[in-house]
Amino acid sequence: MIVKLLEVHDVASGTFALVLIGMLAATLLLLVGSAWVPRRWKLTVALSGIVTLASAAHYAIANDIWLETGQMTMIHRYVGWFVTVPLQVVILYFFVRSYAQVPVGVFWRLLVAAVLYVAARYMGEANLMYPTLGFLISLALWLYILGEAFFGKLAERTIRHGSEHARRGFFWLRLIMTIGWAVYPLAYFIAAFTGPVEMRYLVTTYNLADFVNVIAFGLTILSVGLREASTSNP
Repeated sequence: MIVKLLEVHDVASGTFALVLIGMLAATLLLLVGSAWVPRRWKLTVALSGIVTLASAAHYAIANDIWLETGQMTMIHRYVGWFVTVPLQVVILYFFVRSYAQVPVGVFWRLLVAAVLYVAARYMGEANLMYPTLGFLISLALWLYILGEAFFGKLAERTIRHGSEHARRGFFWLRLIMTIGWAVYPLAYFIAAFTGPVEMRYLVTTYNLADFVNVIAFGLTILSVGLREASTSNP
């Protein structure tokens, strides 16, 4: 582990430490919390804990790289996203499966769309395809995922079969995937089409976005499970 005293104004380095500690704390809470929720919620809570654990492992490596070099290449960022983004989309599917039957085809479509969404962003940013094409493909796939969440089987089953707590939780999960995830294409667009962006500003934005999008996502699911538990066992 690299030890470095941070300057008081070194916000970028501080965000790496913040996200790492936050992910570890969220992992502990989610994995322990999986024992507190009803059986049907255990899978989604445990999967959320796996996402935060994977993200914590990524940030442990990324933190050392940043402190040693002051750089964070795109491949290091995308390594984490290739794991966490598809898993979160899968979690959304199993969240709805906790209270309603959803065709397995939805699972595969969402998983493939999530993987291609991250891949298109990476290929565009790495100039493995035209940046504009990568941006448009990733944007279309993100909108497809949101379409399934807002207008597809997931939304339909939630409205018909979800409890009040489940519907509220599903609302917040969709909000995170809409507003929180919007940071990534927005930062991509700014970095690719408006000129170079100073690295410390870019990593700070991405780190804080991951902090909210990963941790808040998992804690929302844990909150739904705990509320369901308190309702069934007053």
